[in-house]
Amino acid sequence: MTSVISNTKITRRGLFVKGGSASAALALGFSLPACTTGKSRISDDGVWAANAWLEINADGAVEFTLDRVEMGQGTYTGLTTLIAEELDQDPESINITFAGAKQVYRNPDYGLQITGGSNSLSSAWQPIRQAAASARDMLLAAAAQVWGVKASETSLQDGVITNALTAETLRISDVISLASKQAIPDSPELKDAAKFKYIGKYNKRLDALAKVQGSADFGIDSAVDNMVYALVVRPNAIGAKLVKHNGADLSDESGFVAITEIDSGLAVVANSYWAARKIARKLEIEWAQPEILPSTQSAFELYRKAADEAFEVVREEGSTSEAYERSSNQTVELEFELPFLAHATMEPMNCVAHIQEDRADIWASTQGPDIAQVVVAKATHLDLDQVHIHSKFIGGGFGRRLNQDYIGEAAEISKALGQPVKLVWSREDDMKNDFYRPASLHRVKASLSEAGEVAAWNHHVVGPGVMDWYVWDAAPAMFPFAPKFMYPMLGKVGLATQGTPMTPADRSAYEGADDLLYEFASQEIRYTKADVGIPSGYWRSVGHSHNGFVTETFIDVLAHQSKQDELAFRLSLLKQEPRLANVLKLVAHKGAWGKPTKSGVFQGIAAHKSFGSYVAELVELSIESGQIKVHKVVSAIDCGMVVNPDIVTMQMESCIVFGLTAALYGEIVFEDGQAQQSNFHDYQMVRNNECPEIEVHIVDSTEAPTGVGEPGLPPFAAAMGGAIFKATGKRHTRLPFKLA
Repeated sequence: MTSVISNTKITRRGLFVKGGSASAALALGFSLPACTTGKSRISDDGVWAANAWLEINADGAVEFTLDRVEMGQGTYTGLTTLIAEELDQDPESINITFAGAKQVYRNPDYGLQITGGSNSLSSAWQPIRQAAASARDMLLAAAAQVWGVKASETSLQDGVITNALTAETLRISDVISLASKQAIPDSPELKDAAKFKYIGKYNKRLDALAKVQGSADFGIDSAVDNMVYALVVRPNAIGAKLVKHNGADLSDESGFVAITEIDSGLAVVANSYWAARKIARKLEIEWAQPEILPSTQSAFELYRKAADEAFEVVREEGSTSEAYERSSNQTVELEFELPFLAHATMEPMNCVAHIQEDRADIWASTQGPDIAQVVVAKATHLDLDQVHIHSKFIGGGFGRRLNQDYIGEAAEISKALGQPVKLVWSREDDMKNDFYRPASLHRVKASLSEAGEVAAWNHHVVGPGVMDWYVWDAAPAMFPFAPKFMYPMLGKVGLATQGTPMTPADRSAYEGADDLLYEFASQEIRYTKADVGIPSGYWRSVGHSHNGFVTETFIDVLAHQSKQDELAFRLSLLKQEPRLANVLKLVAHKGAWGKPTKSGVFQGIAAHKSFGSYVAELVELSIESGQIKVHKVVSAIDCGMVVNPDIVTMQMESCIVFGLTAALYGEIVFEDGQAQQSNFHDYQMVRNNECPEIEVHIVDSTEAPTGVGEPGLPPFAAAMGGAIFKATGKRHTRLPFKLA
């Protein structure tokens, strides 16, 4: 997910949230206290709510409310480690619960309670540690009051407070009542990095045991009393409308509960999922299709036509036109096509909804609880404060669960039936009704001087803006006080004001192109918005996913044209960017770049900065029986200070496997308004036997933490493409790679 970083300042009592703006979303600043009263409080049963994130109960157990969802990327462990560090307490001893939808938990970089953009740790680095440090200082102040000493003469370790003068001890449960009466520190002192016990050293995953044992509660595991099961039969083409069906004739089918029309299609409800599926197969439905049906072909036809007609300059330095006029310069041009991609999460979309007269309860795996509230409110008679979101573990997000369509469907069905409903999407439902990574067209041109320097660089990006599809639900979520009748208007305002101070520009198409770190004598980056009408969504690393491939592939082309080594050529353009140069040098050293390899094995290299992190990757592959075989990937990442080294390694491995899947197989083709791929037989995932050996090297850094969930993906396909060029002599400008 793209982000516009706001200057979020943590003010007195810690823990005020300043809503920034999501990329191209409506900008709204506001401040909310961490606790409704502005004070900590203790309940009748002795539970101390120190702030919005921390509670300590009567027996001293610490409970952390995790305000970012866990979808495999490690927030469950990483953010808990921040709490543990400031409390000097083993992370495994801290109980973790997922936050419901509350304004205090909004992501400060986006102004919405969303998990995305690889910023969970970076945005929490200060406020979550301050939440824990504040509670720690109040506990120490309470103990000092008991002993009549200074707080500086006490210490906290694993739930025990020790008097440094007398060696007396108190458990934190002994002083929580008194702690709740202490003044909340203005600026609690955070632990110095030299004293870290867990940050950078803790190498476990707190969710691993539950997932291995099967006790982790995912959305698809949710169940409530009197629940029925639903699936939705959706239109056979984008924009098609339901005309008629034979649902009334199927009421005698085994397990039948109801068939009801909803906005997205026809809901089939039964006493089990399989019963609903069997009934759905007997449905006869007539759809009215629109006159124009989008396709992959029409998308690229539109892109080329639109690119020739208009564009917006999003970055300009120097005069590229003058560089091209110089007769001594060599001009290189290429056009790239990148396909539509599905998210293909292992856990398909699902939701349990119970809509009642005065409240709604939603059990779901969602990356945006507050946006889910909006969707439910739209689908029902309820207001936002009557909608309660119960977040669950997520079996894969990758941006797909930022869209809440599946939650809206479940709410609509439950409202119609008047009882709890569990909606489950099949794999085919999921693949054919996604919010897809947009297809994009890229025209890249450069001028090389006689000395092999880049005199000019032009990159024209063409494709849709993701925020155009997202703003309809995001905008109302940013204005929780707005009445429901204003929701459509808020969406229109968000669209109409893009690129103004009110609504920052949507960079989702060209991020990673307009902020390249390479030093060119002149450059111009253009963007043309063109949308054929195929639903678009945030896909892992968003615009960086295609711009990383395009820019790094073209850098390879220029290195080849100027007869320079690809690594040396890159380093010559990075004299002012030591962190990106450093990861390149590191993978080159660890991967033995340029050294002799086994016969038939070829190397490629690429680097890219995204989500604040610097990544370089070296790929070794061969061509065997006409197929690409990736043997080894050496990667390096500089993501600032590391909280959990093992999670960083896991996420780099995950990005590489995800990127390899897209590079080898990823393509959704649209014909007549419908995705042609439907399951893993025709939208393949990389199998175990195709996975390469992966090395991950983490740069030691004292910089603040940056993202790790997505930055490993953008440079991968370009590094792979560089190796394929050496192996075959063919330069690929279209993904997925196809040798024939």
